[in-house]
Amino acid sequence: MPSEGTHPAQSEVPPVTGSKAGRNLPAAIAVGAGLGVSLILILVYIPLVWIGVVSVAMAVATWEVTKRLREADISAPRIPLLVGGQAVLWLGWPFGPEGVLSAFAGTALVCMVWRLFDHGLKATPRNYLRDTAITVFVAAWIPLLASFAVLMVLQDDGAGRVLCLMIGVVCSDVGGYAAGVLFGKHPMVPAISPKKSWEGFFGSLLFCVIGSLLTVTLILGENPMIGVLLGSVLVVTATLGDLIESQVKRELRIKDMGTLLPGHGGIMDRLDSLLPSAFVTWLVLTVLV
Repeated sequence: MPSEGTHPAQSEVPPVTGSKAGRNLPAAIAVGAGLGVSLILILVYIPLVWIGVVSVAMAVATWEVTKRLREADISAPRIPLLVGGQAVLWLGWPFGPEGVLSAFAGTALVCMVWRLFDHGLKATPRNYLRDTAITVFVAAWIPLLASFAVLMVLQDDGAGRVLCLMIGVVCSDVGGYAAGVLFGKHPMVPAISPKKSWEGFFGSLLFCVIGSLLTVTLILGENPMIGVLLGSVLVVTATLGDLIESQVKRELRIKDMGTLLPGHGGIMDRLDSLLPSAFVTWLVLTVLV
């Protein structure tokens, strides 16, 4: 019987192999560099294509998550989540935040009704409340948070704002990885993510603040203190986003959401830090810039 405060699934999570940080480092670097260069070229030369990139990535991430949920016998309606998620992202283009909010509310409502009758009109729904709550969580977690990356690219200096988001999160990830591997001795939250350390967190903070200061100053031409504030907030949201996905995977008893990206796992395994950070970056830059 598990001890108090320990989730029974913890002992069944597959062991992490490879480097100290649990990654195939050469593959991760190659994939990350390729994706990074591609996204920079898109944002610099054809920024509106960013909306399509986000939409495709969110569709794949939603597919990965719903597939894993089904393996755990959680019925999250895939079709309304996929279609509604695209509406959440694309309606931000002509209608802004109002279009995003309306599409999200409509998606949540359709998912509630869909789950009510997905076994027919005569069948009694099983685990309706649990499955519906998880479905709405997925809709908020993936397309709703991602919509702020779309809203950003539509603003003045939109490509620069998105680059501030991407570079800040990458700096946080690289700083945390390097400091964690070299100096990590004190676990931050071992019950959720055993490899995360306080040393890694402070490495993330240092790299993210420097990266955000430089991007806000050099790309947006704004006050460096805005960059310091953005970097300080981003490292918190990026870390929390990673912990949220770690806990979801722990409860589902899986190591990765998918296998599409060598060295990284699935698309969702790369988006965990970016999704909440997209909202925070949009908020900070919209208010202060």
